[in-house]
Amino acid sequence: MNFQEFLQGKVFDAYKYFGAHLLKKGAIFRVYAPNAAKVELQGDFSGWELLEMKQKVNPGVFEVTVQDAEAGMYYKYAITDAQGNVVYHCDPYGMLMELRPGFASRIVDENWKFADDEWTNNQNTEKNYNNPMNIYELHAGSWKQKEDGSWYNYEELAEELIPYLKKMGFNYIEFLPLSEHPADCSWGYQNTGFFSPTSRYGTAEELMKFIDACHKNDIGVIMDFVPVHFAVDHYALADYDGTSLYEYPHQDVGVSEWGSCNFMHSRGEVRSFLQSAANYWLSVYHVDGIRMDAVASMLYLDYGKNDGEWVANIYGGNENLEAIEFLKHLNSIFKKKYPDALLIAEESTAWPKITGDLNEEGLGFDYKWNMGWMNDFVGYMRYDPVYRGAHHDQLTFSMVYAYSEKFCLTLSHDEVVHGKASMLEKMPGNEEQKFANLKAAYGYMLAHPGKKLLFMGQDFGQHREWSEKQGLDWELLEEEKNQQMQVFMKALLKLYREQPALYEKDFDPEGFEWINCLEWEKNLLIFLRKGKKKEETLLIVCNFSGQSYENFRVGVPYPGKYKEIFNSDAAVFGGTGFVNPRVKISKNVEHDERKNSITIKIAPLSAAVFKYSKAVEKLVDNKTAKSKTKRKMAAAKKDLKKELQEKIEKEEKRKG
Repeated sequence: MNFQEFLQGKVFDAYKYFGAHLLKKGAIFRVYAPNAAKVELQGDFSGWELLEMKQKVNPGVFEVTVQDAEAGMYYKYAITDAQGNVVYHCDPYGMLMELRPGFASRIVDENWKFADDEWTNNQNTEKNYNNPMNIYELHAGSWKQKEDGSWYNYEELAEELIPYLKKMGFNYIEFLPLSEHPADCSWGYQNTGFFSPTSRYGTAEELMKFIDACHKNDIGVIMDFVPVHFAVDHYALADYDGTSLYEYPHQDVGVSEWGSCNFMHSRGEVRSFLQSAANYWLSVYHVDGIRMDAVASMLYLDYGKNDGEWVANIYGGNENLEAIEFLKHLNSIFKKKYPDALLIAEESTAWPKITGDLNEEGLGFDYKWNMGWMNDFVGYMRYDPVYRGAHHDQLTFSMVYAYSEKFCLTLSHDEVVHGKASMLEKMPGNEEQKFANLKAAYGYMLAHPGKKLLFMGQDFGQHREWSEKQGLDWELLEEEKNQQMQVFMKALLKLYREQPALYEKDFDPEGFEWINCLEWEKNLLIFLRKGKKKEETLLIVCNFSGQSYENFRVGVPYPGKYKEIFNSDAAVFGGTGFVNPRVKISKNVEHDERKNSITIKIAPLSAAVFKYSKAVEKLVDNKTAKSKTKRKMAAAKKDLKKELQEKIEKEEKRKG
């Protein structure tokens, strides 16, 4: 590693130099602590006696070689600050940590070999822009738990989770942070080990095996990454060498809205640390994408802060210039190094060009979570249908800016906690109406431009809010309505995968067209999704009212047939069965400013999908067709009679 480049924030593989690395015999340990008076090492290999570390090559880098060190052994650093205080720390670059409440780092054998060449070779550089991408967001510790409340390990998770995802039709997992964190009752966003997969669920090698298994089953893995802040725990990064090495030295900027320590992105050492951590997950663990948490907190110096709690930049503005440059640099390198990796931003403001080209002042992310759509849509669905008409713009507004970024529509963990209710319980009405509302909502979501993400448990209609303390309520699948909800989701995701119009032109305005978005009094939305071929066109009809409609006329883009291929109100999904079983043939009747139209039935609280095809032209009328049939039959009889006569004559000649 070039040490000067490390200090300048240009290094992406600092983990290969720092941390603990096995040698032919023993291991070498290196830690960066430039303001420490002394650094010592202790671990299993020394009987936890302190071993002095020296600054041998680079200033501020303490190192020592230990002959008795082996894979699996635990260790800590004892760091003495300038005042003589000694604090025991984990290794910032440690690749594994002991299970809580301990915090010792662990030596890892780095020789694991993946067997996912077929998966990696088949990936493309188009970032799934024109492919279906349906993400299942997951908290590993609470997807399922054992009867005694203990967690599934990575191997057990693979045995049950992967078949479930394949059955349902999700093609990506997005894990809430798996990097080490102090509290069990945690989502994992306050990290203590940025290079350490949490040992709650197993070893580093076992996580690698899990990811390998996902790839063998054509499932991509996205990892939640937190480049904004870190845990305040004294054994972790805070005041690492007795000074603010990773965080801001002043509290007004140094403390995040979550009470954690904000990374000081202006320091080159910090940038090298963070981009090396992100690179580590992509390179060593073969994850397929990085979702960067709380990007807005990096872009704005005053995000989540009151007046007097932040310091303006050199131009007097609130933009965090150093963090912005860090994001641009990181994304630019990753696009070259991992052209198929997904770079996803959770960004909740109107900051322009989050997914814009780096050469055009963009930040270079591949996708942005569409928080605006989520807030508007969830807010709309909470209203009783009687009052939804007054809020119709919350359904339609998203299409005003839909193509300003490459969006991922998300109904994430954030939306089903802290009194917000589960997705099912957000819906108004009795139980039957709640399920009908939710199915209509998901139907609209899948038909709306943008890739998709759904948090675990919301696919089968969990009633209670998510809690990281317990597993999902899988016993609900013994109930008929939850079974039907799961059957619905499976069918909906199958529809999504099989219909190119639902994903091929997600980011092309040509892929979407309103038929009627003005029926606010009826709570109706009618629109088209288009693929690359005309025959892929889909007509989407969403009814968010409790009113059904018979013989409702809808304008269509082309003359031809329109077959209903999906309806959330189908009986098999627990609906009323108010569907359109017969193919609809358009008539030359002007409606919705279209020359042609069809009449359909629209169920209450439903989403229906019709697929277009060309009508077969009548070549002849029925009378002519019957005449032709008679002539053909007469000719066939004549030929048969002649053939029979020839056989008789031939047989007579043979006999005599």
